[in-house]
Amino acid sequence: MQLRQELLEIKCPVGITQNIIAGKWKLVIIWTLKDGVKRFNELLRALPEIRQGYLTQQLRELERDGLVHREVYREVPPKVEYSLTEMGNKFLKVMDKMFEWGTEYLEFMKSDGYI
Repeated sequence: MQLRQELLEIKCPVGITQNIIAGKWKLVIIWTLKDGVKRFNELLRALPEIRQGYLTQQLRELERDGLVHREVYREVPPKVEYSLTEMGNKFLKVMDKMFEWGTEYLEFMKSDGYI
């Protein structure tokens, strides 16, 4: 895997992270894969609002950037499984913090009468 040129040009680690996870569904895909290996159709069922083509694109980008591993089995019909790489699993620590913050934010909004 080679680091993308546009990432090399970003000098800020937060900017690099933002560039890698940018995309409407990437965080949700990573969060879905935290529970283990999933086949494409399992991901599609877990994310019913995503278009098939967009899921494919987001998975390819996550694979390209080293967060998702794609395993193709040579059988008929073809079997493809997706899982988090070591770096993808490390990113779950960030997502756990995001989950905590999101929960606190919702509680704050409810307590202040915003929702």
